[in-house]
Amino acid sequence: HEPRYQSYARVWFQEPGAAHRVVRLALHALARVWPTVLESPNPAAAAWQILRDTVTEQHALVGAGSLRPDVDAEEDLAILHYVVGLATPEIADVMGGDTANITSQLRQTHRRRSTDW
Repeated sequence: HEPRYQSYARVWFQEPGAAHRVVRLALHALARVWPTVLESPNPAAAAWQILRDTVTEQHALVGAGSLRPDVDAEEDLAILHYVVGLATPEIADVMGGDTANITSQLRQTHRRRSTDW
């Protein structure tokens, strides 16, 4: 999932080198707990959470402040779909979710967000 992780990180870190560095940190953190992740009920979801936590921590450390508190899994779905350009099966694969559930959440997000636009 590294290329998809890189694309996601570039949303938060405009400098490609910074995005690459953050993903490397996340992958190193993932490697440290790899046996536990593999034994978890959903390894992809566990790996995604490690990436998300690393992005949040590093975003705060570079002086950009923490990610907005309202950035949640729903907005991550929207970022992966509308900004990164992943189809729902790809999002399900990278986040460890169910394709039908992700499709439903994206529709709900689109309906709510379109009233804000």
